[in-house]
Amino acid sequence: MSIFKKIFKKSPDSDDNSRKNADRSKYMPEEKLPLDEQFIHNFTQHGGRFLYAIDENEVQQHFEDILVEHDYFETDVYCYDHPLKNRFSDFNLKFNQSKINSSFFLTTCEYIIADNGAILFSSNQIKEKKPKELPDTFVVLASTSQIVDSIGEGLRGIKFNSKGSIPTNITTLKNFQEIVVKQEKEKDFMNYGIPNKRLYLLLLEDL
Repeated sequence: MSIFKKIFKKSPDSDDNSRKNADRSKYMPEEKLPLDEQFIHNFTQHGGRFLYAIDENEVQQHFEDILVEHDYFETDVYCYDHPLKNRFSDFNLKFNQSKINSSFFLTTCEYIIADNGAILFSSNQIKEKKPKELPDTFVVLASTSQIVDSIGEGLRGIKFNSKGSIPTNITTLKNFQEIVVKQEKEKDFMNYGIPNKRLYLLLLEDL
């Protein structure tokens, strides 16, 4: 059962699972967490904010909550995606393709990376823009079926889905803290020099 579903409904097997975990020998290797649990932990550790939805009504409600939180109504929104514009057309937003005066960037993504809590984008979502050329706040719509184990798996998925025309500008974002104190330098070439972004993930259950 998805951890997201567990949030709303306790599994009848939860007590049995707890007893099994308690009975595991301390010398046995730790069990690997399911992908959704890995992602939640790593994403929120990096400061990401996720809003889980079981249907389209909840997606719309969470989107409205974000607008209310930051008073984004009747503001400019940076967005390339026409289906997203149509999906959120009832909120009196001004969709454009300019960072200037835009309150946030509304987009989809390629994949959600469980092992480091990152969001994987390509030119399908961000064209040839660098992250610093995009608004400081992202609102990303994705589904639970987009959660994969690693960046490598995500790259293979992009290649498989592209059918010979592989998108460019493949980028990951995983720095979502508004104020970050780095204790050590991360050796992650895909995030080197990428600025922090405040990111809201609208995650729709589709499994």
